[in-house]
Amino acid sequence: MTRGPVLFVINSLAGGGAERVMLTLLAGSQGQMAQNPFELALLDDEPDAYPPPVWLPLARLSTGGSMARGLRSLLALARRRRPRLMVSFLTRANVLCVIVGRMLGCRTVISERVNTSAHLAGPRHRVSRLLVRATYRFADRVIAVSDGVADDLVANFGVRRDRIVVIGNPVDLDNVTSRGGEAVPLPCAPPFIAAMGRLTPTKNMALLVDAYAASGVDVPLVIMGEGPERDVLAAQIARLGLSGRVYLAGFQKNPYAVLAHAALYVSASNGEGFPNALVEAMALGRPVVVTNCASGPSEILADRARESVTGTLETPSGLLVPMNDATALAEAIADVMADPQRRERQGAAGHEVASAYGVERAVSRYWAAFDLDHGFPLTGSS
Repeated sequence: MTRGPVLFVINSLAGGGAERVMLTLLAGSQGQMAQNPFELALLDDEPDAYPPPVWLPLARLSTGGSMARGLRSLLALARRRRPRLMVSFLTRANVLCVIVGRMLGCRTVISERVNTSAHLAGPRHRVSRLLVRATYRFADRVIAVSDGVADDLVANFGVRRDRIVVIGNPVDLDNVTSRGGEAVPLPCAPPFIAAMGRLTPTKNMALLVDAYAASGVDVPLVIMGEGPERDVLAAQIARLGLSGRVYLAGFQKNPYAVLAHAALYVSASNGEGFPNALVEAMALGRPVVVTNCASGPSEILADRARESVTGTLETPSGLLVPMNDATALAEAIADVMADPQRRERQGAAGHEVASAYGVERAVSRYWAAFDLDHGFPLTGSS
């Protein structure tokens, strides 16, 4: 199977950081199309939060989230298209691509977007953890978005380190900056503190609300994103007497225009792969306060492994604070908000850090990892 296109696979384009990154990568790869044609397959036929480029060949498989239907549909598509390489994002797509690749003798590159142990923690993810352990080690190459993600795959999921390439997410810095300048209705008048992410336990917005309440700052908090924790957060906000001060702003079509007006960006997350929103906020010159979670924040802010950071660490572009520590997070928020010059200084430094994550550099590294001219060898065994 060497004559067909490179086939990119993801669950859907229904929303989320991985979906946005996939489209950023593909849009930035348009120049590859003549020499190395590529296509995109979506496992689920859901409404697109991020519209794909009109020039991109696209297949919607309508598997409804089912692994069995996904296997049948992706296998049938791969048999028709005979891809020279399959590239996938997200756990379900990764597992299916490895299985189909092994069945058909097609090379596979899977991309792990999250810290797998943190993302799949708990008894309800037991089957997913087993599937990852059973399949990821047979991928011909694994692209991890941070060193922390790579280390976790090696330590806990049996992936050989020499098969992993670490590539930070491509961030379309020009687009972020341009859209940050657009006029959009804001959830409240500036200045405000901003946060962004899925409303899930992992993103830990509840801790952020507690820390904000304890910080004593008098500017509002705007939380962008949707998810299953919305009702719980709304009840918490009401219970703490923060109605009218904390805004659950929902999914924003242009979050950059909101971030651009923020005095500070805060993340209380307990788990990341590569924190896109953090780099986007830094690209817009926002100072940041983030928890030192697995994986990515310490590498971006301090160029250090998270295990080497204890307590609160101030870096030129922002503050790292311990996870699940509302007091430390509250103190960091209060300290940064009390010093406008510090915010300006950190915002400028963060903008410089973010420049390293531009699309062109990431796209070049991805296609180099695909090694289409020479072809890395197929995996023979674990």
